[in-house]
Amino acid sequence: MSDMSSQMSTDPISAIGVVTSLSKVTAGYYVVAQTTDGCDADLWKDGLFKSKVTRYLCFTRKTGPDVVVDLKLIDIKDMLPESFTPVHETMDTKEAAMRKKRLCVKMSPREAVKTAVHDIQIIAKSKYHLVNYTCIGEINNMGIWYRMGDVPQHQSTQEPFSIAESDALCNTTSRRTMGRPHYEHQISGIYTMTALEDVPFVISEKFCENPTMMQQVNLMGITIKSLAEIEEELNLQSCIAVHLREPFWSDCMFNF
Repeated sequence: MSDMSSQMSTDPISAIGVVTSLSKVTAGYYVVAQTTDGCDADLWKDGLFKSKVTRYLCFTRKTGPDVVVDLKLIDIKDMLPESFTPVHETMDTKEAAMRKKRLCVKMSPREAVKTAVHDIQIIAKSKYHLVNYTCIGEINNMGIWYRMGDVPQHQSTQEPFSIAESDALCNTTSRRTMGRPHYEHQISGIYTMTALEDVPFVISEKFCENPTMMQQVNLMGITIKSLAEIEEELNLQSCIAVHLREPFWSDCMFNF
């Protein structure tokens, strides 16, 4: 039942319906079963004949992607207002919701609006007006009123992700600083990684333990030699060059 606690709720209404019985209300829905002065809020009752047919307005504040931002009560023959959806059937029996009138609801995405409908009340005709409420029309000598309120915006979940991404970027940058040199773009503080980033370069142990034991490798006619072999060959060539010059110096001394 729509009571004072529902009136003061800070959550907007997310759906509106009509039921045929107070015992068939969907879970999570409030029913406007009575007017503000305690009378029966049946929207179908006939003033001339007692009818067993009843209709009660109900609504829910369950959090969803859309909220109710406007209401209209029009004649059954009137053209449907733009962007409004009529409440055609009852929620419990799928019968006609109203006889001579149509309740029309306008929905909007929660994130796109700042205000929405927060409460709905029904009062007896010409009794009194509700403060901060707006009347959308009368049905069966009763007025339907609604109250607007602010839509609380849920905190975005993007901020925690941004912080996590920032921490990950800092950790990656620290690892790069301690490892190999890297290339980075200074534009907008965005770093780029090469294909060989974080790949360790290590000389094979067979080239470090005993260089003299290296085997000569012939690749397409090119002989690969160790440093010791190269130095030995250079020393041998130097000795040969010296011996080749000795006869020349001997001949010069003899002639002199």
